[in-house]
Amino acid sequence: MNNVRCNKRNIVLVSAIVLLAAVQHVSANVPTRTGLAQSETSTQPKPGTLEVVAELPLRPWNHAVSRDGRVFATVVRSTREQPALIEITGRNQYKPFPNAAWNTTFGSSPNVLNCPHGVRLDEQNRLWVIDRGAWAILPDNGRSSLPDQQPKLLAFDINTGELVYRLDLSEAVAPKSKTLVQDLVIDDRNGFVYIADPGVTVLPAIIVVDLQRKTARRFEAHPSLRAENVDLVVEGKVIGRTTNGKFTPNRIGINPISLSADRETLFYGAMTGTSIWSVPTKLLRDGADDRTIATAIQRVGNKPVSDGMTIDTAGNHFITNVGDNAIDVLTPKGQLSRLVQDDRLIWADSVGFGEPTWLYITVNQLNRSPLLNPNRDEGKPPYLIMRVWTGTEGQPGR
Repeated sequence: MNNVRCNKRNIVLVSAIVLLAAVQHVSANVPTRTGLAQSETSTQPKPGTLEVVAELPLRPWNHAVSRDGRVFATVVRSTREQPALIEITGRNQYKPFPNAAWNTTFGSSPNVLNCPHGVRLDEQNRLWVIDRGAWAILPDNGRSSLPDQQPKLLAFDINTGELVYRLDLSEAVAPKSKTLVQDLVIDDRNGFVYIADPGVTVLPAIIVVDLQRKTARRFEAHPSLRAENVDLVVEGKVIGRTTNGKFTPNRIGINPISLSADRETLFYGAMTGTSIWSVPTKLLRDGADDRTIATAIQRVGNKPVSDGMTIDTAGNHFITNVGDNAIDVLTPKGQLSRLVQDDRLIWADSVGFGEPTWLYITVNQLNRSPLLNPNRDEGKPPYLIMRVWTGTEGQPGR
């Protein structure tokens, strides 16, 4: 009888040790979360569960989230005093990143963040930022008093704040005041960056940057890069501009852009368009001629009129739907469905994964800003960083 009791105790003890080891193993493989990234639910959320991460007095533009939950965002500046790039440090708190010096008055120098837009993190914790120069419309008409700067690509180490890469794009690749470089994706395994440029007075294009050679190329030789004849309708209003009493609806080319997990396929679409297209990145990396690249472009599927886009490891595309205040999903089989719709998603701008399965969203009411709502700002702060549970495996920082 004593031996039986002893054996039972040993079984219980061994079971407890095994369970503890399993828990420790799981804990060790779960990314550490900051205060910003704490879930509002104690159990695993359902796909489509939406949470507020931060409420801000200024408009976030694009964003990137590290594996441990640090959140970075570019800013739609409305005054010279606002920072251009921030790290969000609390529900209502932020600080200039990498420091105040980089965030001084836009247009004052090539060595400041003038008008950064796209931002992404790579696997080495480097924050990549595309700065389109001082192209901006501010209440103080600052654009006319300070010269526009040449667009540039920067990378900062998020742990030290050190500038670790810089490339000033040439006038031929990104003509100053005529280009509108926006979203970007990073292929740090092969050493390339792909930038979406919907253009201002130049044709929309994909800009291909070879990081090692510090060279860049502009590819604009395909109609898929250009806007379709589709209206941009947000909150029931067609977005456009009026000149001499004549209203012209906005038509905006390539903006949403994403890169497959294996880095072999680049996906993109026009903002005012209903199609997603793909092109093999090997052709872009190898410097194939325009005709060869154009021949390889394929239509992947449907999308809504959208701003940002990203992709998970299984090839599902997550796309902002600015007309419906929603996030839609296009599967690898070409099926378009709705992940979440919420009245708070007034101009969901960019999307990107942080911790696996959480998709972060910037919500900036851009349609109410002077950029798209001439001469007045009808935005109602706070502006939001939100996140939605996708139920899939994302690519942190992308």
